Amino acid sequence: MLRNYFKIAFRNFTKNKVFSLINISGLAIAISASLVIYLIVQFEFSFEKSRKDADRIYRVVTDITFPGEALFRNSGVPMPMPKAVRSELPGIEIATHFVTAYEPKISVPAGNQPPTIYKKQSDVVYADEFYFSMFEYNWLAGSKLTALKDPNQVVITEEKAKTFFGNISPADIIGKQIFFNDSIVTTVSGIVKVPADKATNFHFSEFISLATLMSTNLKNDFGGDEWQSVNSASQFFVKLKPGIKPEQLNAKFAGLRKKYLEQKPGEKDDTKNHLQALTDIHFNPEYDAIDQRQAHKPTLYGLMAVAAFLLLLGCINFINLTTAQAAQRAKEIGIRKTLGSSKGNLIIQFLVETFLLTLIATVFSIVITPWLLKVFSDFIPPEITMASVNQVHVWLFLSVLILLMTFLSGFYPAVILTKFKPVTVLKNQVGSGSAQSRSAWFRKTLTVTQFVIAQFLVIATLVVSKQINYSLNKDLGYKKEAIVTFNTIWNFFSNKEDNRRFALFEKLKSIPGIEKASLGGSAPAHNGASSTTMKVFNGKKEQELMVETMNADPEYFGIYTMKLVAGKLPEQSDTTKEYLVNESFAKAFGYANPADIIGKNVERGRDKIPIVGVLADFQTKSTHDLIKPLAFSSARKNSYVIHLALKSEAGSPGQWKATLAKVETEYKKLYPDDEFKINFFDETIASFYKREQDISRLLNWSAGLCIFISCLGLFGLVIYTTNTRTKEIGVRKVLGASVAQIVTLLSKDLVSLVLVAFVIAAPLAWLAMNKWLQDFAFRTQISWWVFVVCCVGMLLIALFVLSIRTIGAALANPVKSLRTE
Repeated sequence: MLRNYFKIAFRNFTKNKVFSLINISGLAIAISASLVIYLIVQFEFSFEKSRKDADRIYRVVTDITFPGEALFRNSGVPMPMPKAVRSELPGIEIATHFVTAYEPKISVPAGNQPPTIYKKQSDVVYADEFYFSMFEYNWLAGSKLTALKDPNQVVITEEKAKTFFGNISPADIIGKQIFFNDSIVTTVSGIVKVPADKATNFHFSEFISLATLMSTNLKNDFGGDEWQSVNSASQFFVKLKPGIKPEQLNAKFAGLRKKYLEQKPGEKDDTKNHLQALTDIHFNPEYDAIDQRQAHKPTLYGLMAVAAFLLLLGCINFINLTTAQAAQRAKEIGIRKTLGSSKGNLIIQFLVETFLLTLIATVFSIVITPWLLKVFSDFIPPEITMASVNQVHVWLFLSVLILLMTFLSGFYPAVILTKFKPVTVLKNQVGSGSAQSRSAWFRKTLTVTQFVIAQFLVIATLVVSKQINYSLNKDLGYKKEAIVTFNTIWNFFSNKEDNRRFALFEKLKSIPGIEKASLGGSAPAHNGASSTTMKVFNGKKEQELMVETMNADPEYFGIYTMKLVAGKLPEQSDTTKEYLVNESFAKAFGYANPADIIGKNVERGRDKIPIVGVLADFQTKSTHDLIKPLAFSSARKNSYVIHLALKSEAGSPGQWKATLAKVETEYKKLYPDDEFKINFFDETIASFYKREQDISRLLNWSAGLCIFISCLGLFGLVIYTTNTRTKEIGVRKVLGASVAQIVTLLSKDLVSLVLVAFVIAAPLAWLAMNKWLQDFAFRTQISWWVFVVCCVGMLLIALFVLSIRTIGAALANPVKSLRTE
């Protein structure tokens, strides 16, 4: 019996090739996109979920409230805090403290040969002896209880062991030496195997014992023994005992700080510590992730919605085309019922047909998945590859999806088709009655739903693109074209100042292709920030606020063509002697007229530093953020970034490339062992909107796929319409109807569905995108032309799809049309 179902299904596919191809195409696109989205969402939401006792592991984080109610969130803790927590707070099973290292150089001795050098190594960490008790690893050599207990010990992963020492057995590597930045000599005390689970924030490959850091002056770079100093590199994790709630520990942090913090009488402690769940680290942008890559939950939910939309559109296509073919299958159903087939048997027959179509579509979807992964390679986590498909949970997902799509797509058409009465069918009266009319209205409703989804996504795409264009082209308060920056070396492990940058700067100024040069701090727009509290007496009261600080020489402001609204630029000096502030600084301290703040002193500790100028406000971060108070100094000792304004390439193609090659040559003369990395300033600004650009690309593809699937359905319906109205078309042509009149007749009902869909989609899209734009402090408007472009564009696409079939039907010989009856 089952074999007969499959035989009939294949016979029906070959008989209706066009409709089968349309259904398979729509379902294959939907399933393929859904598979990729599933891989992304499943991976992101599985972070740290497989770790043992993950629900009891928390990170201790810090919130600091600065003057002016500025809240600063830091994922680190003071260096002395872990020891105090471990010894004095109950309810903790294990606590581990580690400090992330900044890209050290690693040297591995090679006998009588020069040591092998590995520059700028990432994933290096100083970890205490409890690290491997909390975060489980498979040990190939050494002991987790003693490997990080003493100074100058290091544990490395199996991959690093092979890189550093070749194919020597792990046991023989124990005791060998590794140098970090030539100043830290360590001995290998353990080899561990990297856990197979890639969905983790912990990707460290070299673990130096924390005792190494604590026994040297290096610990002072992270705050030393001060409870007031917090560095995000200092990470502290605790595992709570079963039954202990995080709130119980949160309530005790304040008392611990009060005990150890040295405060003046009446001084208030504005720092609070609390626990952050391990599984929250990957998603919470308010606190840094350990590996700096975080997922965005709203984007993941958006991806899930897109997958649902695409699957829904594929199902709608199938339902529409299957019910539209009801009349063609009516005689078959009538004869089967007459010969004794039950309604249940017929429903199974139609579900088997749907199952086979869905199965074929799934096979095609797997085939095109590598292409989708390649298209979105910069959006998809690098851990996700085609090999990710070959997992049990993925095949289970596809199996469930096939069954779900089979039921959603096939059950309603099966019920409709099996309702036909044999007597009515055999008398050719299947087209009459209200049931057929109800099916037509149902098909129209589903078609409207398809185009509502498609037009919603089109409007969203246009608004997101408009906001990105606005952000990139808004007057940000500085020039951004033809400017490059690069960092000179700052030796984190040395207290000695490196003066090579000054010699390099002088050399660069003489290169012909460079118009202007500056040695200062970060560019006007930059990642990260340095802030401090400042006090200013505004004539009525002394006010203290949190202020962002930057460093620049006088040439800096000329390179970026920044506007001075009052006073003068600070003069170059070895230390901070003058401040140049922005307009927001003046307003925040109570000066409506920026010029009135000139000459006022800024108090920083014991120093009183005069304000000599006011700069027009400019955007230091993305347009998500408001412009905040900022102060420039011009201390040469804090200048490690070189800024270059390049001369125009007009009339001299390739000039920039030649100029930058000369810059690199001069750099390598002074820094032969270091990588030269140039940054174009306009690209830095564009990188602020990577998430929005990813969303825009996602919407572009989603809208395109939705439109394509919807048009497949529309094409199928117009084929059905022209086939069922063949005699009518012939009669109208014989009676003198023009091609244009017939095309209009065949198209108007389907075009009206697109218009109805627009009326529904437009207000929904406006509400959604207006809410999305609220996340931007500086944002574009949702213009009327966005809706006009969407409506006109969709009408033109629909008319083009309809014309492929309707014009052919209208041009057909009426004699042939009448003979078909």
